[in-house]
Amino acid sequence: MDLNLFNRPEENRLLEAAWTALASVYAPYSGIRVGAAVLTGSGQIYTGCNIENSSYSLTICAERCSIYHALAHGEKSFTVMVVVTDSEQVTSPCGACRQVLAEFAPQMPVLFVNPKGVSRFTVEQLLPHLFLLD
Repeated sequence: MDLNLFNRPEENRLLEAAWTALASVYAPYSGIRVGAAVLTGSGQIYTGCNIENSSYSLTICAERCSIYHALAHGEKSFTVMVVVTDSEQVTSPCGACRQVLAEFAPQMPVLFVNPKGVSRFTVEQLLPHLFLLD
């Protein structure tokens, strides 16, 4: 995969980090490998990957894994996320991931990359009419 798909250097760094995260995927049930990388307001990159469990509700998706990784390190501001898969299937975030992303970064761009191409959305586009408590 070309790791220089984007015009912005930080997005290409995220793409490389998300692609590297694929090496840690544990997906014996779906076989779908997903890596994610999020750039924080402090300039740090945090990665995550999907980790499945035979009790499916205990599975964690790559998007939430990367956000929780950043939160565990004290980060609270997120600027952009890249989500990658080597699958031909689209890897749009599940509802739980969309809600977590909305909690912390409703305006954040999320870039999806798979062998068929790139899609770009904001979290608010992925989850219109956000559920947030003020």
